[in-house]
Amino acid sequence: MIEAFLWGALGASALLIGVLIAYRTGPGRRLTTAVMALGSGLLLGSVSFELVAEALRTRTVAAVGLFVLVGALVFAAGDWLLSRRGGGDRKDADGAQARGSPLAIVLGSVLDGIPESFVLGLTVLQGQVSVALLAAVLLSNLPEGMASSSGLRAAGWPQRRVLVMWSLVVAVSAVASAAGYLLLDPASGTTGALVQAFAAGALLAMVSDTLLPEAYEVEGVLTGLFVVGGFAVSIALSAL
Repeated sequence: MIEAFLWGALGASALLIGVLIAYRTGPGRRLTTAVMALGSGLLLGSVSFELVAEALRTRTVAAVGLFVLVGALVFAAGDWLLSRRGGGDRKDADGAQARGSPLAIVLGSVLDGIPESFVLGLTVLQGQVSVALLAAVLLSNLPEGMASSSGLRAAGWPQRRVLVMWSLVVAVSAVASAAGYLLLDPASGTTGALVQAFAAGALLAMVSDTLLPEAYEVEGVLTGLFVVGGFAVSIALSAL
């Protein structure tokens, strides 16, 4: 469990790197969203190979499909509630966060980090951390930290305040990874497989709701190429 905790913290630590890049170099939005799209493709591959395929080993297609939908519904409900309270623009790179609630922005960022870290704990349980999933988490968190921190900087947030916020997200992500290690055990039969499917749905909803819209707004039709490129990399890494 401690190993899962540390891997979860490592994956989320890319958020802190994103803060430093945003405040010191001011990265271009096109670069940020391109990496975001690549990370989305890697996450989609991880959902396919690490979660859904594994859940289908012990449960029926109907049961897995149902719990994927339930996971997506739970994430979407949480995202909707936080968006109504001012957290909907948390990944905007142009300062739209100034219109929102700081608490909602923090809680929204925590919500985004839970599904991927939860799944990361499963791969540690299976013997070693998944290189494909770890790369996906890093490549999704880095541009998230860059884009969101650029917007928070434009909205007048001091760097120290943003670092504290992302440090909280890193801590929660580490705990979520440890929880995934404890709860996603495939040996637990029904429970393990259905929790895997639930996590897959939440992760898919997170990618669809918070990563891809921001990427498409900037990259347009190139978004699909970046996403598929990330998916292809996920296939290659899964074979290692």
